[in-house]
Amino acid sequence: MAAVWIDNEPKPLARDAKIERETHKLEKRLCRQVGQAIAQYNMIEDGDRVMVCLSGGKDSYGLLDILMKLQQRAPVRFELVAVNLDQKQPGFPEDVLPGYLKALGIPFHIEEQDTYSIVKDKIPEGKTMCSLCSRLRRGILYRVADELGATKIALGHHRDDMLQTFFLNMFFGGKLKGMPPKLVSDDGRHVVIRPLAHVAERDLVRWAEHRQFPIIPCTLCGSQENLQRKQVGAMLREWERKHPGRLETMANALQNVVPSHLADGTLFGFQGLTATGVPDADGDKAFDADDFGAPPALPGLAVVKL
Repeated sequence: MAAVWIDNEPKPLARDAKIERETHKLEKRLCRQVGQAIAQYNMIEDGDRVMVCLSGGKDSYGLLDILMKLQQRAPVRFELVAVNLDQKQPGFPEDVLPGYLKALGIPFHIEEQDTYSIVKDKIPEGKTMCSLCSRLRRGILYRVADELGATKIALGHHRDDMLQTFFLNMFFGGKLKGMPPKLVSDDGRHVVIRPLAHVAERDLVRWAEHRQFPIIPCTLCGSQENLQRKQVGAMLREWERKHPGRLETMANALQNVVPSHLADGTLFGFQGLTATGVPDADGDKAFDADDFGAPPALPGLAVVKL
């Protein structure tokens, strides 16, 4: 007896076609957003040798994948070399990344350094390991960049990472400071870029599932569930769930800073400010009612009417 399809159930061919369309749209969006970031911040120039730091997580896999696609159509010529730092964590599958990169046919280098033992020895049990681990990784990767002749170091931090860093600095560091899309390394010798600066994490999750990247979980810092960064990340995801589009708005805010309407005297000359007699569209509007639409309910905050 032939199977009977209920009218509101998607037929296999229609469902597959829809998945293919959505995946194609996702790929175009990722390439467009990465291309925009590269052009906006002049991240990659003609003749660059870009060292892509590959951790085995979805973000760095996605970064390498999209850069390889853009390499074929970019208006400038550049090289890619993938680099993984094997930190000798127990159970780390040493064969996964070399096998994956060989299959891609991309130049790569695996740097073996036992930073795991150093971190475990120096950091007491239960304390956050990220800071020391990050410093050790940076020093090693800078050296490797020199040895490989890399002119740029590409990291896989995405839009949500940058927002998390902004709120971490504001909540716990007392600074309006984020994670820049491009910077000079702390040793002053390298340019570090974050081509995923405009990319939402949820899109990288979907892309990793589609591409079936061989994800390698971090068993060092990634297993620490009470990190402040994870708590801030959960807060941002909850905001986005309740008010879709909020993260994009906040990311745009990081690109539209008005120093005259903050309070940092090193960025704006408050002490020397005098009346000019000339109207200023950006003048004092502190008593005007800002029209931001209906006030959203923020987790943990209450609106009090006086």
